[in-house]
Amino acid sequence: MDHIVTVQDAVTAFADFMEPTKAELDAIEQEMPVILAGVDLVDAQIIALDHAPNEVDRRRIRRARHRVLAARRELANRTAGTTGLSGGAA
Repeated sequence: MDHIVTVQDAVTAFADFMEPTKAELDAIEQEMPVILAGVDLVDAQIIALDHAPNEVDRRRIRRARHRVLAARRELANRTAGTTGLSGGAA
């Protein structure tokens, strides 16, 4: 009979290393507006699946897509400003 303890030791041996680092958590925090906008878009699409899409559904999806694009643009502009590129026409 195999004891669960030996399996547990093998499974949890790297548990300390599986936690996200501070840098990874910071990256997730920076991307959170994009993630939330994407969730809103999926929610709008799910609502439209429930019935034949009407004009309100189309507007809801269109606005959610615009929020996703705006959040992505903001993230890209923020990360592009922190890369420290030298030269360039400013």
